[in-house]
Amino acid sequence: MNSKNSDCAAGFQQEFRSFATDAIHVGQEPEQWSSMAVVPPISLSTTFKQYGPGKHAGFEYSRSGNPTRNCLEKAVAALDGGKYCVALASGLAATVTITHMLKSGDGILCMDDVYGGTNRYFRKVAAEIGYDISFADFTNLEVLKAALKPNTKMLWIETPTNPTMKIVDIQACSDVAHEYSKNIIVVVDNTFMSAYFQRPLALGADICMYSATKYMNGHTDVVMGLISVSREDLYEQLKFLQNALGGVPSPFDCYMCNRGLKTLHLRMKQHFKNALAVAEFLEADPRVEKVIFPGLPSHPQHELMKKQCTGCSGMITFFIKGKLEHATTFLSNLKLFALAESLGGYESLAEHPAIMTHASVPENERMELGISDTLIRLSVGLEDEEDIIADLAQALSAAKPKPF
Repeated sequence: MNSKNSDCAAGFQQEFRSFATDAIHVGQEPEQWSSMAVVPPISLSTTFKQYGPGKHAGFEYSRSGNPTRNCLEKAVAALDGGKYCVALASGLAATVTITHMLKSGDGILCMDDVYGGTNRYFRKVAAEIGYDISFADFTNLEVLKAALKPNTKMLWIETPTNPTMKIVDIQACSDVAHEYSKNIIVVVDNTFMSAYFQRPLALGADICMYSATKYMNGHTDVVMGLISVSREDLYEQLKFLQNALGGVPSPFDCYMCNRGLKTLHLRMKQHFKNALAVAEFLEADPRVEKVIFPGLPSHPQHELMKKQCTGCSGMITFFIKGKLEHATTFLSNLKLFALAESLGGYESLAEHPAIMTHASVPENERMELGISDTLIRLSVGLEDEEDIIADLAQALSAAKPKPF
């Protein structure tokens, strides 16, 4: 990082001890394979021979358990500082599986600014089958306290939020929820941060979940969800639901995600470096109204971010000056950035939340959350910093509002 970047990046928590070592070695022991393979093989078999009825070597049917998936789950649990992990077919499959831990009539209190698919699932599906769904701004602890109800059984946190990059104090919210009722399960969607930058389980959360499609895999070629826990009772419930609901990933996808973990620490460092440079460039550009990046001192919760994280990912949102047409022109003129949904891959992506990822959120709620027509979300990738900034500069020039 240049000197300015180094100053902005200072003050974050130290990186977790032995993170890279755990990512490379936990669950990957060659001794578990008769071949002594250093890289865990892909076990495509759907079923496994038993020594006798009900007597097997740990695997019986691939939905219930798979050797390749087992390697991935052990590695992720270690990276999250947890004891257990279950892998699912997508981030939303993980959300559905977690929700099924509750029964009809139970309340789920969700952060008001979350991924559009989470919002849609809770409002359009979970609420329709009997769950009591409500939303509140968890950045205000008094609002959170007022929103808790006797039937609240789950608190759903996303931080940083998607797409307005609000930071939720995981420890404080967990304390509030558990003081209200020890039976409330605190869930943190850690997709935007990855295990490298944030460990919700160490901050009081009961469950850490991901759309591993993003940073955890990091290569834009796998759709997957992950859930990590430390409590055995929660793991037993989730393991049962993983098998009973059947939303499991393929062995090949588990192999690919497991491979992605091996470079997670390297990728996240570079995402942070590039994103910080981009955020500083955008903040200084007169064609930009406002930049929201937790790694900048200008972010209102920058100090909280430094307190609970070891750094920032490549996610930036900003408001371009002008109207919808200027945002559209900017996005249409990008060359290195691909105009696409998703995030967290090695390539830089840009999108328009109001039209794309959050179109399913009711318009009045989008406005309340600040998801306006001029809000643009960037997933800053691993390309050369100068090339990323040059692409943004030329697209901003094309979109510059004309003087009257």
